[in-house]
Amino acid sequence: MRLVAMVGLLLCVVSVASAKHLGPLDYTMHRMGPGHGPTLLVVGGIQGDEPGGFTAASLLTTRYNFTKGNVWVAPNLSFPSIILSTRGFHGDMNRKFAFIAPDDPDYKTIMSIKDAILAPEVDLILNLHDGSGYYRPTAINSMLNPARWGQSVIIDQEELDNCPDHNHLGNLGNLARHVAAQVNSKLLNALHVYHVKNTETRLGDREMEKTLTYFAITHGKPAFGVEASKDLSHAQRTYYHLLALEAFMRRMGIEFTRDFDITPADVERVIHENLNLAFYDNRIFLDLENVRSQLNYFPLKKDADMPFAASSPRVTVLGAGEEYTVYHGNKVLTRLRPEYFDYDESLQSVPMRIDGQRRQVGIGQMVGVRESFLVEALPEVRVNVIGYAPPSGGQESEHGVLLTNADIQSRFSVDVQGTIYRVEFYKGPKFAGMILVNFRGRPAAPPVVCTARVLSSPTNAGR
Repeated sequence: MRLVAMVGLLLCVVSVASAKHLGPLDYTMHRMGPGHGPTLLVVGGIQGDEPGGFTAASLLTTRYNFTKGNVWVAPNLSFPSIILSTRGFHGDMNRKFAFIAPDDPDYKTIMSIKDAILAPEVDLILNLHDGSGYYRPTAINSMLNPARWGQSVIIDQEELDNCPDHNHLGNLGNLARHVAAQVNSKLLNALHVYHVKNTETRLGDREMEKTLTYFAITHGKPAFGVEASKDLSHAQRTYYHLLALEAFMRRMGIEFTRDFDITPADVERVIHENLNLAFYDNRIFLDLENVRSQLNYFPLKKDADMPFAASSPRVTVLGAGEEYTVYHGNKVLTRLRPEYFDYDESLQSVPMRIDGQRRQVGIGQMVGVRESFLVEALPEVRVNVIGYAPPSGGQESEHGVLLTNADIQSRFSVDVQGTIYRVEFYKGPKFAGMILVNFRGRPAAPPVVCTARVLSSPTNAGR
């Protein structure tokens, strides 16, 4: 009566946050590329209410392959702010680069990203934002004027000072205008036109003096802000960010491939697909696409840390004890209501018949089923198909029972369509693992890799 699977190799091991606050949510750093050639550092999520920026940064880590040059990505710099969809959980992080007190909750993050900015390998820095309205050099109306930020490439000054190692990138104004022109060649609407906004920070802009980009250029590193308009949809903002990112990368000589087209429809698709979550070294797997808003009696390990792996750096888990919440950026995907068990980790695979074909299925996999499945008997292993109600007087273990989609109650499915179900395995009182069966027959997703985060541990004492 339950189930789970591993859609791809998820290699990002994380521990869940322990309490009602969000402080322990560390950002992740993804270093991609062959290790030689120019290096671009991309920062997303420095302000948590700007999903176009942190989504585009995240897609670099999951949908791109870099064959020449390197890209370092911090897609979720202020993860607590992303979760709460607020500009800054501990104040605006992008105003803490000139000075930050050691007791500021963002101190560790700021010092860490400064180290990345100043790394000798890094040649150029991009800070991705979603800004208000549409920037125009001269005022047209309240939404199109010099005070707006949307649809612009931001520079702090026209040229970089004293930067012999970056001469080809040091003309900030020319590079920004080149990128704006590249983006403008693929506009969805004439209203969306990009302009270069020069804040002329050194002339006395006290706010801009506190920013990430100004910190970078005062240390000899070319740096730019890229702004999509908050008046656009999530997918449209991400579309424009990706166009700008690719224009910068090509200008730097970074070569890459991606597994989708830069169109609004395809960007919309990849934002939401291939969302997966695995716990305890893939002993439990969840397909998060169209997942139900709550999953009950979720078998978690008693009195232990809760390591998990996510297919996207925008996916995380928060909570403790009675409930855990799975987030994708600032969107709640599902809530897990746990049942705690001791674990037996000796079971690695189980024999099954999938549409009449015998297969050995590994724990933590999702298998596609067209018509029916059956779990064969294993010594001392009890099978529980979540949602299947055996006839009165039926056997305790549900091995040897041929099941179709119609045999399982849809309200127990993992997905809202009623096609994905949990098959759980027990050895005595101990939980031994889970497999997902998918009656849509969807094949497993390709391997996905993300960087480790370590958050504080949960507690379920007394459960």
